[in-house]
Amino acid sequence: MRVKMILPALTEATSPLFRPIKYSLFPPLGLATLAGYLPADAEISLHDEHVERLRTDDDPVPDLVVIQVYITSARRSYELADHYRARGAYVVLGGLHVTSLPEEAAQHADTIFCGPGEDTWPVFLADWRRGRAEKRYDSTDRTLAGLPPVRRDLIARHRYLVPNSIVVSRGCPHHCDFCYKDAFFEGGKSFYTQTVDAALAEIDRLPGRHLYFLDDHLFGNRRFASELFEGMRGMGRLWQAAGTVDSILAPDLLEQAVEAGLRSLFVGFETINDTNLATSRKRQNIGRDYGAVVRRLHDVGVMVNASFVFGMDDDGPDVFDKTVDWAIRQGIETATFHIMTPYPGTALFDRIADQGRIVHRDWDRYDTRHVVFEPRNLTAEQLEAGYWRAYRDFYKWGSIWRGTAGQPSMRGRLRHLAYAGGWKKFEPLWNLAIRSHQVLHALPLLESVLSGFGERPAL
Repeated sequence: MRVKMILPALTEATSPLFRPIKYSLFPPLGLATLAGYLPADAEISLHDEHVERLRTDDDPVPDLVVIQVYITSARRSYELADHYRARGAYVVLGGLHVTSLPEEAAQHADTIFCGPGEDTWPVFLADWRRGRAEKRYDSTDRTLAGLPPVRRDLIARHRYLVPNSIVVSRGCPHHCDFCYKDAFFEGGKSFYTQTVDAALAEIDRLPGRHLYFLDDHLFGNRRFASELFEGMRGMGRLWQAAGTVDSILAPDLLEQAVEAGLRSLFVGFETINDTNLATSRKRQNIGRDYGAVVRRLHDVGVMVNASFVFGMDDDGPDVFDKTVDWAIRQGIETATFHIMTPYPGTALFDRIADQGRIVHRDWDRYDTRHVVFEPRNLTAEQLEAGYWRAYRDFYKWGSIWRGTAGQPSMRGRLRHLAYAGGWKKFEPLWNLAIRSHQVLHALPLLESVLSGFGERPAL
């Protein structure tokens, strides 16, 4: 039984000359997780087009080809699926885009999977071995009980800056109308976790100090998070994760996370306009003091990676400068900017489509860098130009230096400069390291920056 598992490259990551560092950050854990269900005698290969050139002239042809599809990799995914079906392989497709547009995906696959695969994948494997595989499997039973260990032996660790990425939960307890993953978890629980013991066992399997939790909201179940952080105390780990503004402002949990090794947190601020928050159902942010969120994180030694979305209905031409200025004044270390993108399967897409404001359905351009709808208070040209200007202005050396002003110590300022500057200003060097497979050598530097060059926060 020969199984080939593929993560096709996103459109924007296929340049022959330059590949942004973000595409060499994390290995394809979803596919490596599914591989854990395959029989011990299966010949399995795992391929990530973001970090390696994919060969499609396999001899012999794989028996089963598994492809994970995102919206901006859909075109490439379908090309690969059609190629392998023509060669006689059985091809299955799953992932966010397949769940959003199953009828489209089904034209290129023998079987499709809608929603997470922990419950449907084992059923399919049994059906397929009997020659009775269904055309479509829909997830309804949401549990991580009995989840096999991730097949990390299939991952080429030397190709990734953060090989120690980990996911201990699925989904999110919130339902923002622009969230691509919300539709993925329809038909069952939208948020669920591993047992704490299983999560700690997976952490124990990872070498080194650094971890990155890829969970959409690691703090989403307070009891689980508290027990997990307690179990991680004394492990000597340094880690990064994502959380929401309301979880940061809640008492005690953040301090527990820091004691367990938290040093950087991705926070979805999304917009500094409360009207936009209500429209997009970002209720967990409404009425929250964003400045207090940043101060609370900095006070305990946690750096902030802030997410912002431009092009919401209440955004005008001044939104870009206002947002960047606010982020710099707060001393936010890194920021990720996005153009609002109405992904198919989301409430946002339905609302914009009903209003006749969808411009086209070229999925290659649904990458949060292009305008694919008619903005309400901006032109498309203003929105795209403002998006690029925000990145340019936030990551100027002068802006990075201004952002250090609120740091309480020289070590804190150095950490801010190293992290903010290293992420964007030295991207060509990261590209060289990626292509020469030297990214693992950057791990000690990353750990040093996260630890504040030896500084420990005072709690």
